[in-house]
Amino acid sequence: MSTSIDRARKAAVKQLHRAEQAHQYVNLLDLGEDAEGAESSRLREYISGVTRWKRYLDFLIDHFYKGKAHKLHPLLRQILRLGTYELLFTRTPPPVVISQAVELARALVRPQVAGLVNAVLRAINRARDQLPQPQTGNLAEDLAIQYSYPTWLVERWLNRWGQETTERMLSYHNERPVYGLRINTLRVPVEQVHTMLDTLGVSWEPSPYIPYMVRVRQLRPIIRAGWLDKGWVAVQDESAGLVVRALDPQAGETLVDACSAPGGKALHAAQLMHDKGRILAYDLHPERVALVDKAANVQGVQSIQTRATDVRTLSLPEPVDKVLLDVPCTGLGVLGKRADLRWQRKPEDIQELAHLQDELLDAAASWVRPRGVLVYSTCTVEPEENEERIEAFLARHPEFHRESLAGRIPEEVLHAEGYMQTLPHKHTIDGAFAARLRKKD
Repeated sequence: MSTSIDRARKAAVKQLHRAEQAHQYVNLLDLGEDAEGAESSRLREYISGVTRWKRYLDFLIDHFYKGKAHKLHPLLRQILRLGTYELLFTRTPPPVVISQAVELARALVRPQVAGLVNAVLRAINRARDQLPQPQTGNLAEDLAIQYSYPTWLVERWLNRWGQETTERMLSYHNERPVYGLRINTLRVPVEQVHTMLDTLGVSWEPSPYIPYMVRVRQLRPIIRAGWLDKGWVAVQDESAGLVVRALDPQAGETLVDACSAPGGKALHAAQLMHDKGRILAYDLHPERVALVDKAANVQGVQSIQTRATDVRTLSLPEPVDKVLLDVPCTGLGVLGKRADLRWQRKPEDIQELAHLQDELLDAAASWVRPRGVLVYSTCTVEPEENEERIEAFLARHPEFHRESLAGRIPEEVLHAEGYMQTLPHKHTIDGAFAARLRKKD
């Protein structure tokens, strides 16, 4: 008698297959129709886990499969990945994992491959306490397989940080993410949210960096309780919150948020300004600008004015007090929350994005009034997108000088040159960078 196939597992295999065949970001796929409630949580767990660990999973599958692994049917590969992930990274009983994988293979591939799936997963389960280790003779390659990353990225980090720090960074990004919540004090007091979290039964801890932020591991109960829809809290990593603190927005000022969508930093700035002043929020795509408008309405913010435009050609009628330029970047500081990003990025992306970042910086320079402030920020840890962009900008724009962020952000995240630099393995938040630049008289 065959076992009924779990809906979340079946959906995960299909979604993973679809994303890989289309070279698509898995987080952009619509998961809503495939599962709901607890099934939805497991579906997301399966997709993010398999995506994050797929290189290591493939290494094990290729080791224990006795045939020509490169000829495995693509759907069969996904079934084996999911089964291996469940065996090694979840508490699901092995008999359940193997039985489900066998039935998935029967249903989605063909009945004849059921024995293959059963044999490979049983072999992996038997060896789970003494699994093979990659031994290519190349440290970067071995670590890239062991921690499941592209080799080029591991090589970069080894060259900059050495093995110990690199392994800490690789390991951190493979842990289950912790989420930051910004309490919207325009809607609700901080202490009230603390009490509501306790009542809801959600484990939380205060941010060590920002007094109106907390850390949680579960978002589902908060989403189900409707807190996001009521504008009481917003999901925002502390690193992004620190960028806004570096800007130090004040009531009555006029600000530009040049790459605003989905609006988290603009809304945070409005909160610090007590919604008094003017924030001009720009983004390239109208549908993304609409996200800023929607979030502002939910969070009770009226000081934000939005517009869809390419800011590289933007001309303002008059200069503004402060500009926040949170530029498009490789995102290599947020790999823990973006499981698929490590596989989408290429080495050449760094230089291509650096060129765009320079264009955006040059455009933003013209919007700042004398004695005004420009804050440049990224969510990457790569110096070509961070310090090097600032040094190049200052060489092109002697009318600006670097201003230390000392006193505006915690000392722990203060770079020696006065920048903000958060490192995930060190600060237990996303990797980010910010520089504060002051325009001369």
